[in-house]
Amino acid sequence: MFSALADPTRRDIVARLAIGDATVGELARPYDVTVQAVSKHLKVLEGAGLVSRSQDAQRRPVHLEAEVFDLMTKWIERYRLRAEERYRRLDGLLRTMPDDIEPMPPETGAPR
Repeated sequence: MFSALADPTRRDIVARLAIGDATVGELARPYDVTVQAVSKHLKVLEGAGLVSRSQDAQRRPVHLEAEVFDLMTKWIERYRLRAEERYRRLDGLLRTMPDDIEPMPPETGAPR
């Protein structure tokens, strides 16, 4: 999923689809690329499960799969909470340390 979103055009397409469904032609309009190029971007997004297409008479609108983004958000939030807990523990440790400790020079790794 994240690699599919690494491309700025694909992120732009996702942002457009957050507003509402659109056809490939509608998605291609703002770009200086062919409809085929946008179709290739959509295939990558479909492969990652981020978008889907349906048949609506003559149109094949592209939909954003919001529940996939919910799963990504939960995954990111889990690691954000872990990092936050680590920083809280570090803050607690730093509060217990005296302020007058001289900093150690960085190790150079050079032989002595």
